[in-house]
Amino acid sequence: MGLSIPHLLVVLVIVVLVFGTKRLKNVGADLGEAIKGFRSAVKEGGDDKAIARKEEEPLEGEVTHKEKDQA
Repeated sequence: MGLSIPHLLVVLVIVVLVFGTKRLKNVGADLGEAIKGFRSAVKEGGDDKAIARKEEEPLEGEVTHKEKDQA
């Protein structure tokens, strides 16, 4: 009772008639760029976390938990 190939083809034809091929092409390109941006952001975010773990010493003037308790 799921969607079969004829059902999917009917849905595809309706979508093409409603939106047109040019708009669908633009939507596909925009979606591809968004996915690329998301993947690169996730990759860069993972690199930032690895760098942050290496730099566990506080910066000069940075408030740490120990300093908050003493103040």
